[in-house]
Amino acid sequence: MARFVAGYFRSGRIPIRGVHLAVVLTFSLLAVTAHAEFPLPNHGESVIVGGDRAYPPYEFIDKDGKPAGYNVDLTKAIAEVMGIRVEFRFGSWSEMRTALQKKKIDILQGISYSEDRSRTLDFSPPHTIVHHAIFARRETRPVRTLEELRGKKVIVFRDGIMHERLKRMGFDRELILTPTPAEALRLLASGKYDYAVVAMLPGMYLIRELHLSNLVPVAKAVVSEQYCYGVLKGNRELLSRFSEGLAILIKTGQYKEIYNKWLGVNEPPRVTKELAIKYGAAILVPLLVILAVTVLWSRTLHKRVEARTAELAQEVAERNRALEELRRHQDKLIQADKMASLGTLVSGVAHEINNPNGLLLLDIPILKRVHDDADEIFEDRFREHGDFMLGGVPYSEMRAEIPRILQEMQDGAQRIKRIVNDLKDFARRDDAGQKELIDVNAAVQTALRLIDPTIRSSTQHFAATYAEGLPPVLGNAQRIEQVVVNLVLNACQALPGVDRGVSLATGFDREQNVVVIQVRDEGVGIAGEHLPQLMDPFFTTKRDTGGTGLGLSVSAGIVKEHGGTLRFESAPETGTTVTLSLPVPAQRG
Repeated sequence: MARFVAGYFRSGRIPIRGVHLAVVLTFSLLAVTAHAEFPLPNHGESVIVGGDRAYPPYEFIDKDGKPAGYNVDLTKAIAEVMGIRVEFRFGSWSEMRTALQKKKIDILQGISYSEDRSRTLDFSPPHTIVHHAIFARRETRPVRTLEELRGKKVIVFRDGIMHERLKRMGFDRELILTPTPAEALRLLASGKYDYAVVAMLPGMYLIRELHLSNLVPVAKAVVSEQYCYGVLKGNRELLSRFSEGLAILIKTGQYKEIYNKWLGVNEPPRVTKELAIKYGAAILVPLLVILAVTVLWSRTLHKRVEARTAELAQEVAERNRALEELRRHQDKLIQADKMASLGTLVSGVAHEINNPNGLLLLDIPILKRVHDDADEIFEDRFREHGDFMLGGVPYSEMRAEIPRILQEMQDGAQRIKRIVNDLKDFARRDDAGQKELIDVNAAVQTALRLIDPTIRSSTQHFAATYAEGLPPVLGNAQRIEQVVVNLVLNACQALPGVDRGVSLATGFDREQNVVVIQVRDEGVGIAGEHLPQLMDPFFTTKRDTGGTGLGLSVSAGIVKEHGGTLRFESAPETGTTVTLSLPVPAQRG
């Protein structure tokens, strides 16, 4: 089972950051394959959990002589939700490995997966990923990969995963073995030997705690290993209990709390969603401050309007009806003022974001072409010389990851571009540009050609019906096309599957003297409480899938510029009908 899980990680079918998903998916398989070769302890008996006494922040003996760390808190939480009694037994890593083999302990709470170890051990799905680094004294020449350590004296702690990996790479004579990572770093700091290979988080933790200020990591994340629970081969019943508990902790959010407590604050900086949010906040906070000032100013305006209204009521009784109308529209005026201020701000921010994002959109395709050109060279070397290290990771693992990473970067940059364009459209002045008499059928057909690939990938049942003899309307063809594109894309996105349909029809309502464009979908529908908010800026029910909440608000602004109306009819699970009406100009005699 452990080999199966690792294969998924290395094949690229489950990304490394998808540890949580792997736990949930593989637990059921572990449970099915469990058997009674290693029966669970009887009621009242404890499961003996082994751990390394000096591997902070994962597991260690604290100043009070008690087990502590990420692994310990995780094991205690699993024991609590599964109703298992556990007893911790800590020692040197070599002692704990031997104790497991001799059945003096039942399970190791933190052990890195490897093919060699899987011959004698069974592994749970990984509960985290451990990144290993190369440490050196500040004056030492830096290296970037494990291969560059050949001919150097390298310190590792005995029986650890890096000891085993370096032995497989033929480093046996160069290795200096210590019982703990702390001893390895102390030796290096004292001026002995050349480099030490230690897990990144324990290394940085020990450098800080032991004040080894002359040591630095010269190569970060040269190897990344899956960190799991491990039992003797065949003891899958116990392993399945711990895997089930781990899955429960992930679902309840308790795992995240434990992870953040011990590992989140110690992780090295990397480009993550959290980091992106941090830098996004640096831009948004000033905007929110300015928006708050705008709100205060709007409230002042509100009070002034009320005072003026009272004066008018006293002067002329006949104006009461107009004053009542004014009161009904005050909130709309205030909101319009807010949006005008926000639009001005957005235009400036969009320009600043577009500049660096344009560089990304220009450079990422170049990087993809470079990789494509170099791919054949990498493959030739792989075929002739076997696996080799690329960016600190074996090429066999990276060959599928690099194109995915580049594609994700390009998709992300395109996503930023789309959001910025939506913001710019939202901030556009309320004018329809150059107006002329336009053929609505032609504008609709142009819009559908633009999004034809999306329509074909979303539904197998799309129909468009065009009424003959439609009178022309006065407006901007490109702006009308933009509205049609938004409405049809929304309809496609609402479909639960390609077997549901979307239809579009044009027509002329003689009584109202308007040209009508109607878009119907057989999608999931819209909840009644959401209908009044559909055209509000930044309101969306699709934020998890990338919605910005600007498409319909921009469309509503365009329709208003043309003197038209936009009407929605929908209910959950019954589909949605959107009717766009555009006035026909009066004939001039």
